[in-house]
Amino acid sequence: MRTWPYPRVVAHRGGGKLAPENTLEAIDTGARLGLRMIEFDAKLSADDVVFLLHDDDVDRTSNGHGAAKAMKYAQIVQLDAGSWFDATFAGARMPMLEQVAARCKRHGLAANVEIKPCEGRDVDTGRIVAQESARLWSDAEPAPLLSSFSYAALEAARDAAPDLPRGMLYGEIPHDWHAQTAALACVSLHADHRKLTEALVAEIKDSGLRILAYTVNDPERARLLAHWGVDAICTDRIDIIGADFVE
Repeated sequence: MRTWPYPRVVAHRGGGKLAPENTLEAIDTGARLGLRMIEFDAKLSADDVVFLLHDDDVDRTSNGHGAAKAMKYAQIVQLDAGSWFDATFAGARMPMLEQVAARCKRHGLAANVEIKPCEGRDVDTGRIVAQESARLWSDAEPAPLLSSFSYAALEAARDAAPDLPRGMLYGEIPHDWHAQTAALACVSLHADHRKLTEALVAEIKDSGLRILAYTVNDPERARLLAHWGVDAICTDRIDIIGADFVE
């Protein structure tokens, strides 16, 4: 079994449902509640700056409109990424990965960097996010855990930063999950918790992989997954599923 240096509970998109996702304010919120690891989404602007955003467009989580891949970061950073959530977060921005790395180091947080390419940018996003992660966390322990739903993006990340740990993300776990994760030299498999069974967890663990389950917001389900042997859960409910919940 591969070494697994990561905490058991991971704050989804920085601060779960308690702050505007993928912002420095969200990261601060997770840290304030005692979380020791956060997950966030990294993608590329039109001028190849790595910044945080989940969607392909900026409409849902900012006061802007349009496709992120068509916007330079100088435009993106002007957008208010907090007011949509609550007026108290007005002025929050979509931060660059460099800012996120610094904030993680300040708080002592481990990071799960989800590579989230816009359509048609899988390879470039995987390569650049991995290169930047390796540079920005060069002296960090533990190293950032890279993950992606995109096989092509994670393959590019493997080639660009082979020493960084990787986890393949699945909604539906395919029949060839073992071959895919082996080809990418993954340390972990990240799965929708609703698709996991006790038998499947055992099979995945027997292959030598660790398991991160997302997005687990029910405490009873979190306990059951931990009992099955799931190594980490990613949750929005960091208010009720705290850092030591399943220790």
